[in-house]
Amino acid sequence: MERDKKTSDLVEFFKVLGEPNRLRIVGLLAQRAYTAEQLGAALGVGASTVSHHLTRLARAGLVSARSESYYNLYSLQTNALSDMAKTLLAQAQPVRPESEQELSDYDRKVLATFTTTDGRIKTFPMQERKFRVLLRHILPSFSHGVRYTEKRVNEILSKYNDDTARLRRWLVDFGYMAREGGGGKYWRVDEK
Repeated sequence: MERDKKTSDLVEFFKVLGEPNRLRIVGLLAQRAYTAEQLGAALGVGASTVSHHLTRLARAGLVSARSESYYNLYSLQTNALSDMAKTLLAQAQPVRPESEQELSDYDRKVLATFTTTDGRIKTFPMQERKFRVLLRHILPSFSHGVRYTEKRVNEILSKYNDDTARLRRWLVDFGYMAREGGGGKYWRVDEK
C-alpha cells in the first residue's frame, strides 16, 4: 500500500514536470528567484499561463512564493527535488523477501555473487559455508510439517536451479530436510 502511494506520487511529480513550460520554469528558478511577470517575459507566455504553471509546481512542492513589495517572488524548493530523487531510487531497489531482510552481510554477498536478481542459482560455490547460504535461501520454499514427494521437491527446486538432484541431496546431507528411504517423502526439519 505504501509502495503504491509512493509510485502514484512519483507519477504525479513527473506529470507536473512533463510539461515543457513548467520544466523551463524549474530551470529558471534553479538559477534565482523570479516574479510571475519576469517568468512570463523569459518564456514568452502570458501571466495567467505562468500563474497556472506556478500553481501546479507549488502543489507538487517544487515552488514557493514570498511577497516582496507588490509582487510574489517565486523560488525553487530543491528539497522537494531531493526527496523525489530519494523516493525514485528507493522504488528502483527491489523489495527483499522477508527471509532476506534478516540476512547477514556475508549471506547477502554470497547471494549476490551466486544468484540472479530473481533468486536463481547461477553457479555452485566450492566452499561448504557458501553452499549452506544457498540452501538456506531455498529452504523457505518448503513448509514445516508438510511431506513432499520427490517430484514436488524437484518442481520447487527447479525454480532455483536445473540441478535438482544436487540441491535435493545437499538439503538432506546438511540436515535441512529429511527423507524416507527408498524414494519416499521429504520434509523440512528445524533450521540450523
